[in-house]
Amino acid sequence: MRTFGLIGYPLSHSFSKKFFTEKFKHEEIPGCQYELFPLEQVEALRNLLATTAGLQGLNVTIPYKLEVMPFLNEVEDAAAKIGAVNCISIKQKEGVQWLTGYNTDAYGFKESLVPLLKPYHSKALILGNGGASKAVKYVLNEINIPFKVVVRTQVDGCMLYSEITKELLESHTLIINTTPLGMYPNVDQCPELPYQHLSAQHLAYDLVYNPEETTFLKKAQQMGAAVKNGMEMLYLQAERSWQIWNT
Repeated sequence: MRTFGLIGYPLSHSFSKKFFTEKFKHEEIPGCQYELFPLEQVEALRNLLATTAGLQGLNVTIPYKLEVMPFLNEVEDAAAKIGAVNCISIKQKEGVQWLTGYNTDAYGFKESLVPLLKPYHSKALILGNGGASKAVKYVLNEINIPFKVVVRTQVDGCMLYSEITKELLESHTLIINTTPLGMYPNVDQCPELPYQHLSAQHLAYDLVYNPEETTFLKKAQQMGAAVKNGMEMLYLQAERSWQIWNT
């Protein structure tokens, strides 16, 4: 049995397990299973690798996207530059386990964003400076869209929400929310933007996918902006993981 799974802590619910279990069933992929492996400490990964028969691939979620890197034999260039790994390929190399780390978030984000871009989406605001923003920054650099990062408390190199002006929003027409604001169950929350200055020139992208329409997206759409949630990104990064595990 080929085994794949998700590591993180806690793992109360998982898109990945549902996605891959249904994929194996609907596409009639035999001999595969996808399990949840909640690890209270990242060091428990060693035991998981040593004792789980047929383990060939892992997805990685909070809080271990950075912490797993010392356990890996190699890290793909993109994941190294991003500084986060969310997919691990486990192969045998000369009789020993060989772990390679990847970042499929960047792939999923790029593939879902680029088709929506218009010529006037030439500058971006990234809301939040946490782990989720790493892949977004990498992709924007890759596609040559300059950006500013907006935070709630002062951080070097970032700006505060209170500093966002009408003029800034007129020039920065791509707005990407990488914070958990608005995620279920706190669905009434949203980033503190002057939404009245958004327009049909704006594209609001929310990495949150539950609920499908966050308050951030609702407010942007009310001003005529194009909107996109993180669901397609999630599916794309999962399919990319599957490609990696089967290469």
